Amino acid sequence: HPVRPDSYIEINNFYTVTVYEKGAEVVRMIHTLLGPQGFRRGMDLYVERHDGQAVTCEDFVKAMEDASGVDLSRFRLWYEQAGTPTVTARWAHDPATRRLDLTLSQSVPATPGQPDKHPMPIPVRTALIGRNGAPLPLDRAGATERTVLLDEASATVSFDDVPPGAVPSLLRGFSAPVKLDAAWSEDDLAFLAGADDDPFGRWEALQTLATRSLLAMVAALRAGGSGAIDPRVIAAFRAGLADPRLDPAFLAELLVLPGESMLGQALDVWHVDEVHAARGEARRAIGVALFEQWLELYDRLDAAEGGAGVLDLSTAAMGRRALANVALGYLAAAGREEGIARAAARARPEGTMTQVMGGLVALNDLDRPERDAALAAFHDRWSAEPLILDKWFALKAGSARPGTLEDVKALLDHPGFTLRNPNRVRALIGGFTAGNPVRFHSTDGSGYAFLADQVLALDPINPQVAARMVQPLVRWRRFDTGRGQAMTDALRRIVARPTLSKDVYEIASKGLA
Repeated sequence: HPVRPDSYIEINNFYTVTVYEKGAEVVRMIHTLLGPQGFRRGMDLYVERHDGQAVTCEDFVKAMEDASGVDLSRFRLWYEQAGTPTVTARWAHDPATRRLDLTLSQSVPATPGQPDKHPMPIPVRTALIGRNGAPLPLDRAGATERTVLLDEASATVSFDDVPPGAVPSLLRGFSAPVKLDAAWSEDDLAFLAGADDDPFGRWEALQTLATRSLLAMVAALRAGGSGAIDPRVIAAFRAGLADPRLDPAFLAELLVLPGESMLGQALDVWHVDEVHAARGEARRAIGVALFEQWLELYDRLDAAEGGAGVLDLSTAAMGRRALANVALGYLAAAGREEGIARAAARARPEGTMTQVMGGLVALNDLDRPERDAALAAFHDRWSAEPLILDKWFALKAGSARPGTLEDVKALLDHPGFTLRNPNRVRALIGGFTAGNPVRFHSTDGSGYAFLADQVLALDPINPQVAARMVQPLVRWRRFDTGRGQAMTDALRRIVARPTLSKDVYEIASKGLA
């Protein structure tokens, strides 16, 4: 739906991730277009005009226009049109003239009620990275970055005096909430993953390289093969681990593979089992190939924390803890005893919560006695603390081990579980249905039937939370015919309830439309 939906049945369904997160990105695009000073003038005028009032998106955009003198009439499409634009980037370099022509085009998919879309104004922050790893100057003043405003279906921009081998760095700083289809080769991506001076560009390059490799593994599994992670992904991870310039907090983000849901969205049909198997094998391979580096990194960071129970709340310390947990995850995925022993030690309940959760997450998918012992100890230590016990429920629900659905059903009778506690519902039921794709999307449809049961039980108690719980079922078009049929059957069973709330009816009925 659009950032500002034009209709609703129940107002509580208005407050979604699209409204909040995409809405924030739209505001940030205005900042990119107007610059810091122009945006500040707009904010000052907005507050001066509307302090204490109930205001609209139009009021905000109008203040930005009036303060800057920039016409944002086309920009209002970001509030009106549903769907995520795809920006396609292609480029050609002429060695004789040393000119690089960059062609950008956009498309916005048809959505219910909006079959035909208008081109959106999309700011694409752009740089060219030379083969020496440095951004190239793009004008006589020496600026190394240019914001290209793509506000038509297609546009071409030219850069002069570009040496051979330069690679475009696009959408720097995540300058627009779009999907990017760029003509990078795998070698280009590996280069950017190690050389791009923009943190988002570097992260995006490695994510794209890893995604391509993982999707190739999925295709190989679908064809009856095994598939292996691209060695360039492992090389990029190795380079990141060896780069002393990288902040630990950033490195903790850089060295995480795309999640199963992201990979599923990149496919025309989300092949759940193959995606899970491919990502698991890639994590194992990266853990094995770089085991000594992960081990050295983890031991160094663990020692820097000063021991269990010591809590440094500085930004640097939080970054080190995050990176230590990433390293621990790969150590455990490698399956070697040294890694599993470290995860078990970190999961001991006397540590800080970040330490303990890092150990538990590393162990959670393993069929090992260390996992069961660690979860039991965590439960015993924190069973009297409701918000912390939510973490335990979510861990149990999120395990990829077979039999997790039966564990979740059993936990419905746990003394600490009640449908009247929204956080507990989100932790256990939401943790399984939204956070455990491989078990929720079991081919027998048991996960969908379970969710329908829980939605119908929850609806008379808390229709707003029940409506949120329906969301995984409305994405049935992303799956194969068998799963899609089972998901729509569950939605029809929900809609058929005569006393169904407006909250749940709106989500479920629109999901079937």
